[in-house]
Amino acid sequence: MNARDDILGRIRAALGRSERNREAARADVKAACDARRAGPRPLFDADLAARFRCEAERMSSTIDEVAALADVPAAVARYLDARALRRHGVVWPALAELDWAGAGLAMEMRTAGDADLLGITGCFCAIAETGTLMTCSGPRTPAATSLLPETHVAVVPMSRIVPAMEEAWALARSEIGELPRAVNFISGPSRTGDIEMTIVLGAHGPYRVHLVLVRGE
Repeated sequence: MNARDDILGRIRAALGRSERNREAARADVKAACDARRAGPRPLFDADLAARFRCEAERMSSTIDEVAALADVPAAVARYLDARALRRHGVVWPALAELDWAGAGLAMEMRTAGDADLLGITGCFCAIAETGTLMTCSGPRTPAATSLLPETHVAVVPMSRIVPAMEEAWALARSEIGELPRAVNFISGPSRTGDIEMTIVLGAHGPYRVHLVLVRGE
């Protein structure tokens, strides 16, 4: 038994959980989540994409917009060329069907390593209230691709923009069921204000976050 199994086993024992009452306990938890009432919340404009864009830019992300998913590789190439960045990097296997080579990009379908400078991901959904991406780790959506490279480019379908954190978690519960190993929330480039309260970007993650909003499927 590893440490994780030991800790979770102790929690289950303290709660009186067993194989016999496991399903009933899950049903109780689900019922509690479903019955939860949201507290006071800000009003949202009907145009969630506009709110998301405004908040993401406020968090130092840069943004482009394309009509369809097939237009993403060309948009990424334009972004890299405008900043004299290399056209080589890693991309989520979930986005492997896009024509990266046709846009002149040399992309590898794998998770990122220390030497990779560009990582391209999608997202599980995006949160309009805070300009935040929600990513869920998995074999086709490795977490390191958004965390290790200096430049993170994320593909954001407008159909996956939700108003707030509450809707993001509700979507995860309904579509994923059992949550993945890691759920990350990304609001612009990494930053710190540890030294004299001066904000420094790229302190422990990407220096740049560029979002490509996709209007259609």
